[in-house]
Amino acid sequence: MVFEKRKAGVLLPVFSLPSKYGIGTFGKEAYNFIDKLKAGKHSYWQVLPHGPTGFGDSPYMAYSTFAGNAYFIDLDMLVEEGYLTEEDCTSLSWGDNPSRVDYDAVSKGRKKLLKLAYTNGKNIFKTKAYKTFEENNAHWLGDYALYMALRDENNGPWTQWKTEEKLREEAAMEAAKERLKEEIGYYCFVQFMFFKQWAALKKYANKNGVQLIGDIPIYLGLDSADVWANKHLFDLKKDGQPKEVAGCPPDAFSKTGQLWGNPLYLWKAHKEEGFSWWISRVKALFNMYDVVRIDHFRGFEKFYSIPAKDKTAENGKWKKGPGIELFDAIKAELGDVKIIAEDLGYITPGVRKLLDETGYPGMKIMQFAFTKGVESDYLLHNHIKNCVVYTGTHDNQTAKGWYESLTWEEQNYSGQYMMFYTEKWEKNRFIRHTFSSPANLVMVSLQDYLELGDEARINTPGTAVDNWQWRLKPEQFDDETCRYMAYVAELYYRV
Repeated sequence: MVFEKRKAGVLLPVFSLPSKYGIGTFGKEAYNFIDKLKAGKHSYWQVLPHGPTGFGDSPYMAYSTFAGNAYFIDLDMLVEEGYLTEEDCTSLSWGDNPSRVDYDAVSKGRKKLLKLAYTNGKNIFKTKAYKTFEENNAHWLGDYALYMALRDENNGPWTQWKTEEKLREEAAMEAAKERLKEEIGYYCFVQFMFFKQWAALKKYANKNGVQLIGDIPIYLGLDSADVWANKHLFDLKKDGQPKEVAGCPPDAFSKTGQLWGNPLYLWKAHKEEGFSWWISRVKALFNMYDVVRIDHFRGFEKFYSIPAKDKTAENGKWKKGPGIELFDAIKAELGDVKIIAEDLGYITPGVRKLLDETGYPGMKIMQFAFTKGVESDYLLHNHIKNCVVYTGTHDNQTAKGWYESLTWEEQNYSGQYMMFYTEKWEKNRFIRHTFSSPANLVMVSLQDYLELGDEARINTPGTAVDNWQWRLKPEQFDDETCRYMAYVAELYYRV
């Protein structure tokens, strides 16, 4: 069992932390957040994927599964180390709304300042710390830095480059490394700073009794260093375009299904290599986090494959995934690492069998429980110890927003089950109901502790705008909230 004692934690993306520079970082407010979790007697902080994001700003569509997002590097720390001045940071605009991330402003400002920091900080390449970092990350760092430098030069993804660069021909790669030496150095500098700051934050969290939960998307974007450098592991045509892509079939929520567009894995090729790429991916995450949530777990049992030319997901087919062989290989190499399986949606007997074979805890979402006349697996009396129960995830409404959107009949049923009988939202009843679950781990979105509505929603699946933007104001997460968190943690023996 991954979680052997009753504990509680909070789900909050790093980008949602308060910051005077437009987006949350690994700086002072992250340390303050850990202090508040400790004061609230909560033991876990769950974040979203930390990869460098591109179009749409989704953390689930990154340029690399190994690299870190430059947005999260704290500028004040760079000032303290002499790479920037305070005037450098305050002279730029970071957006007008303290409750929303302005990604355009953040992207432009960050790149300008980090390039200045790189110019001022090239001495790091001579340090033992950098050389150790480079050696430990040699399996991805060079490919990532070269990819990003070439992407900047070509103003687009690798599928649009010259043939010799697409195919990574040796002469073309050597020429690019020489021609783009400065740009490659910049991307390496940024990664060093990202992992340096994150390592310090993780050390502080663990020292204060807080463990960190990371997140691994099952699929990668086609526009990524990983696909470009490992084309033989993906189902691609000769020109680099996918033959088929990932998604979900039509259901009650979407008549045409979900067309994600990610390239699919050639699982046979992965198996022939002993799943070494996946093992290195998972290992890298466990160097960053104490626990890892695997997104879309059902895709490892069977995955939905859609012809790349299609405009909807209606004509896709289910194909066999790697199954238990992948997870046996990970266990053989890494031991009994702590993994949470995102087993949401329509779960088949095959997926349940795979979950049982791995022993990983699945997920229960309280917002999914209350359909009158249906004995849902998410209802409290159907929970087991080896699962993680959430009030909601980054893909859901806030709990308050969810309740206020229910029909009167749904409100009446959920209210009777949780023993409150009012159309007005009652945070205390909902959270205490969740905390009373047999599940050994309870995770609460911070917005639900703060009784925020859908103005604080993180993501609406199937939409491409206004996502990944909500930011916490410093005064919102106050001492009274911490005292309430400590109260419910003690009351339900989750300290």
